[in-house]
Amino acid sequence: MSSLPASISSPQSTPLDVLGQVFGYQQFRGPQEAIVDHVVHGGDALVLMPTGGGKSLCYQIPAIVRQNAGHGVTIVISPLIALMHDQVGALTEAGVSAAFLNSTQTFEESSALEKQLLRNELTLLYAAPERINTPRMKGLLASLHERGLLSLFAIDEAHCVSQWGHDFRPEYRSLSLLHETFPDVPRMALTATADHLTRQDMIERLKLEEAREFVSSFDRPNIRYTIVEKTDPTRQLLRFIQTEHDAEAGIVYCQSRKRVEEIAGMLEAAGIKAMAYHAGLDAKLRQQRQDRFLREDGMVMVATIAFGMGIDKPDVRFVAHLDMPKNIEGYYQETGRAGRDGQSADAWMVYGLQDVVNQRRMIDTSEAASEEFKQVMRGKLDALLSLAEDTRCRRVSLLGYFGEASQPCGNCDNCLNPPAVWDATEAARKMLSCIYRVQQASGISFGAGHLMDILRGKTTEKITQYGHESLSTFGIGADLAEAQWRSVLRQLIAKNMVRVNAEAFNTLQLLPDARQVLKGEASVLLRQQALAAKADKPKRGSKTSVKGLVEATLNAGALERLARLKAWRGEVAREHNLPAFVIFHDATLRAIAEQAPQRLQDLEGISGMGTKKLQAYGAEVLRVLGA
Repeated sequence: MSSLPASISSPQSTPLDVLGQVFGYQQFRGPQEAIVDHVVHGGDALVLMPTGGGKSLCYQIPAIVRQNAGHGVTIVISPLIALMHDQVGALTEAGVSAAFLNSTQTFEESSALEKQLLRNELTLLYAAPERINTPRMKGLLASLHERGLLSLFAIDEAHCVSQWGHDFRPEYRSLSLLHETFPDVPRMALTATADHLTRQDMIERLKLEEAREFVSSFDRPNIRYTIVEKTDPTRQLLRFIQTEHDAEAGIVYCQSRKRVEEIAGMLEAAGIKAMAYHAGLDAKLRQQRQDRFLREDGMVMVATIAFGMGIDKPDVRFVAHLDMPKNIEGYYQETGRAGRDGQSADAWMVYGLQDVVNQRRMIDTSEAASEEFKQVMRGKLDALLSLAEDTRCRRVSLLGYFGEASQPCGNCDNCLNPPAVWDATEAARKMLSCIYRVQQASGISFGAGHLMDILRGKTTEKITQYGHESLSTFGIGADLAEAQWRSVLRQLIAKNMVRVNAEAFNTLQLLPDARQVLKGEASVLLRQQALAAKADKPKRGSKTSVKGLVEATLNAGALERLARLKAWRGEVAREHNLPAFVIFHDATLRAIAEQAPQRLQDLEGISGMGTKKLQAYGAEVLRVLGA
């Protein structure tokens, strides 16, 4: 069985031929061409490319070219069944012979696929890392290797191999066997997110010391980053969605399953199409909801981090965090699920002091983790907190974490509305002195609430019990509201002057960097704490949706054609049990609607219209257009 339409199935097909004739694109983006060329010629590769950057093509095109040159099948290791299903569906639509092996299949179905493999009838096979390590799969790979039919291993979401990564999966560790068992078969590892430590771990664990590294820019210029102080998060989220993203697809991340259910219910009650997704739901129900999210327009998924990896929905217009993630890698990976189509999208987060305390407690009280691991995780949390409290361009801070220099973007919240800063030296000295005096007087540390009560001069039962009303710092901070003191404390934590000791009931302790401030040798500039009333006001006028902005460029006739094309695409997608964007992306339909083709030849060269899709759908597209 050929993996390509007859006209392009010869071994002489070049990567550019495959890009155009199979996938319908006329040129490579960024480093894609260099990566593809390197892998086609048998080189190992480590590929870091942001979500939406065309990462999948970096192994799909070499797989097709190498298959046509007689090298056999490419094995793609992927962690999620849903991702396998959609990618195989998209490849099949493009005329590529692809399949997956996973737990949803019967023994008979798996056996039939194995026979196809041994007959060299598949170009790509997707499998989970757990499957790769089974005796049966090892035997199948050995048989393929003996026949010279093992072309390439592509390890997707490769950051999962690293304990320092944000989504560690122990089963990825077994993938070192690929190099040990098949040293002559090229391998490539791909991920959208990895800092230097995670990258080095990937290289070591996957035995990729000789691999060529391809590191793309981490910049996603179409995403606008906004981080605001948490005042009334439920109301803040509702206002954000209604004002900025009415009837548009989005993802809302919450830390707990209970919170996920509450927020999904609140959004539904407000008339927003929303669903809850977390690991506590039945697997079948989770799959149904994921399918609805992929297939329906304007759906909001409220989820824990159990949801998201492998989600290939291109028109997610926003990702919102109601709780702070664990680290910048997780934040970047999750926000990267927005705007995969290249159109503008929002990454919006609310956070507060309690988020920092909760995350620190989870790190410090983890019984399974080593002290070395905890220390690294604390550093990663501190980096995320610094990003949240930074007054500079968000994009400059975010890219700087990954070692990439950049210029202010002019599009994030700090660029659009530069935050006010104030000389908080005196307030910082009061807070630090209070922490010191309390510990000195009592011999023990106390939490944030008690320290702020002392500063504000509140006579509580606890203050009386410990005699803290007699401290020199009692009442010296009555000029600031509790919310302002929380902001000061949060930023002192971000500046490494104070730490939250989760192992000692979230008590506050001074760090060495506080000494200079206490001695009057250093000043402290802090971000101005926003008043709750201001925090809820939109920072810009009501935004026209991305759909509105793009389609505003089309005339009335083109808009009418586009509506007909989308309705037809929806019918085809339902028949094929695939998301609509797998049939054609919105950008392809817009180009068709705008150009109003009259003949099949007029469809050639439209981005996303490959040879197989032209053969399969060209006549139908013309019929829908009335051509």
